[in-house]
Amino acid sequence: MKDLISIIDVDKHVGETIKIGAWVADKSGKGKLQFLQLRDGTAFFQAVVFKPQLIEKYGEEVGLAKFEEIKHLSQETSVIVTGVVKEDTRSKFGFELDVTDLEVIGTSHDYPITPKEHGVEFLLDHRHLWLRSKKQQAIMMVRNEIIRATYEFFNKEGHIKIDTPILQASSAEDSTELFEIDYFGQPVYLSQTGQLYLEAAAMAYGKVFNFGPVFRAEKSKTRRHLTEFWMIEQEAAFQTHEESLDLQEAYVKYIIKGVLDYCQPSLEVLERDTTLLQKYVDEPFKRVRYDEVISILQEHENDEETVYEHIEAGDDLGAPHEAFISNYFGVPTFVMNYPTEIKAFYMKREPGNPSHVVCADLLAPEGYGEIIGGSEREVDYDVLTQVIKDWNLTEEEYTWYMDLRKFGSVPHSGFGLGLERAITFITGNEHIREAIPFPRMINRVRP
Repeated sequence: MKDLISIIDVDKHVGETIKIGAWVADKSGKGKLQFLQLRDGTAFFQAVVFKPQLIEKYGEEVGLAKFEEIKHLSQETSVIVTGVVKEDTRSKFGFELDVTDLEVIGTSHDYPITPKEHGVEFLLDHRHLWLRSKKQQAIMMVRNEIIRATYEFFNKEGHIKIDTPILQASSAEDSTELFEIDYFGQPVYLSQTGQLYLEAAAMAYGKVFNFGPVFRAEKSKTRRHLTEFWMIEQEAAFQTHEESLDLQEAYVKYIIKGVLDYCQPSLEVLERDTTLLQKYVDEPFKRVRYDEVISILQEHENDEETVYEHIEAGDDLGAPHEAFISNYFGVPTFVMNYPTEIKAFYMKREPGNPSHVVCADLLAPEGYGEIIGGSEREVDYDVLTQVIKDWNLTEEEYTWYMDLRKFGSVPHSGFGLGLERAITFITGNEHIREAIPFPRMINRVRP
């Protein structure tokens, strides 16, 4: 309806009579007054209904009937509300709507999500309705801003958006974490990453990025894992690993700043400590080698507050190790140059130290762990051919990938950021399941 005003724009209409299409999120009042908490997807807003005002406008019979109808509105009833926008310093919105008319569009009976406490499983069963709540809306607003800022950042940096395939014939990483499906009689897999295809695109267009869903058949039930999530990936020809780290740091700072600039109401709802977010924008990220990280972890493993298990050189970092390291430095931290055996086949061996690769994981502080993985890619045809054999990968499936090393190969690097992990970190939320509209986890595919 063209004449409806969004709640987020009501401050532009002070003193005017407007119409809002909304849902009744909550209601309170007594006597001659009713207070309606309205939401329309853009924001939450308060409307005030004064019984004498309705009687004066419509007459006693109609005015009383309208007031009684409003008084008995149930949660999530959809309405079109007409009223005058007034400034009100007592209201946390700064404005409120003085209601002159209200039309019920769709009734709502026995809405299951009430202001009382509900269990997580109940809320996930009703995720299609849980999304309407104030906290969930705030998280989705942050998600939307990160996506918007992502496109803006890479466009400013001269990147071309490339859409990589969801159905892939080969694995880029751990083949045990693939979802296999029948594709007209042959096995194919849901994408773990678009990286290999982005490498091909980088050889064609220089700087590229993508944004899309990826899938991991990892049987994990932690607060950091989903089986379907969204990834932002970047790749660039002639980009060194150090240049990639600089870009990653600039990108993460950019999306955090976007959230700080445009999502203050959401951050207030989420009670996020914005001084910490501002610190991550202002201070340089830490860069530390894997070997040094192992030494730090071993040095502090007997500290009273330590919650991680003993770790040896060559072991991968677990979530408790990552949490300790990121909190140890107090800012997002790049852990660089992991052992070759625990990283993907396509990563470049460190010059003079082939037991390690030229890579880095970015660990978010406050215990949120890895949000980015990146590396320089191996460009030596012979080295990569041997690695594919050593990994027992099907050589014919990677023929096209090896072609990139035969026809004008150049040094190149890139990274991937897990969107939901970044959202969880930036919002300060406890669990990744609330960072995506409809989460897919090992035990959940509905709704």
